[in-house]
Amino acid sequence: MLALSTDSLRGYGLNRIFEFAKQAKYEGIDLYFNPKQFDTQNADYIKGLIKEYDVPVVSIQAPENSTPDMLKKVVRLAKRINCNVVVVQPPKLLKVKFVNWLKKEVPKLRKKENISIALENAPAGTFLGFLPEHAMSGLVELKKFKHACIDTSRAAQKKEDLIRLYKILKQYIVEIHISNIYRNKPYYPPYKGVLPLESLLTKLKQNNFPGIISVKVAPKYMNAGDDELVLDELTKCRDFYLEYFVNA
Repeated sequence: MLALSTDSLRGYGLNRIFEFAKQAKYEGIDLYFNPKQFDTQNADYIKGLIKEYDVPVVSIQAPENSTPDMLKKVVRLAKRINCNVVVVQPPKLLKVKFVNWLKKEVPKLRKKENISIALENAPAGTFLGFLPEHAMSGLVELKKFKHACIDTSRAAQKKEDLIRLYKILKQYIVEIHISNIYRNKPYYPPYKGVLPLESLLTKLKQNNFPGIISVKVAPKYMNAGDDELVLDELTKCRDFYLEYFVNA
């Protein structure tokens, strides 16, 4: 399933993002839950958009620096709008209580709410110059969490081999945030850059990947602000997906 991350069009209202997704024939919305943007928290409003545009919300990204209460709020929203996937960010290294809560309570929450709560691979970055900036940032931790989301730009910035990463985690991956690296800059459109995304998508197709492939590109590379160019970029991203996944 091809989804559009609302992160790709930050600056637009949700209504316009749904409209773009519908026009570009995307199959779903990957909603970033923004504590400062109340439309992203309003279940009734979101359900109205889903009905108006006939485009479901297929996943919700919990914000960075979440707390147990925030994650529970995101899960409640997901349940109200019939969304089955929530993506959580790895906590900062010193957020020990939240780390322990995620490890202990998320399996219970998944079972209680019948929902997938996936851990995304961590961004590059270090603490004190040598420690990973985020806890739960390694492959072992992602496997232990059981449900995973892979961000291709993050993997590339950490110099991880995408195909190897997929092979190791493939039984746990529920969503992939797809973007490319171009001239050492992350979050370019998938069709432009140095990452082997063609091979990744083809491998996903060969293995009948059942999860979500979400286009998550920096707004400036989507030409946000120029509606005609935005629609053109979205269409090119979709064509790339069709060529290397659907029609592979």
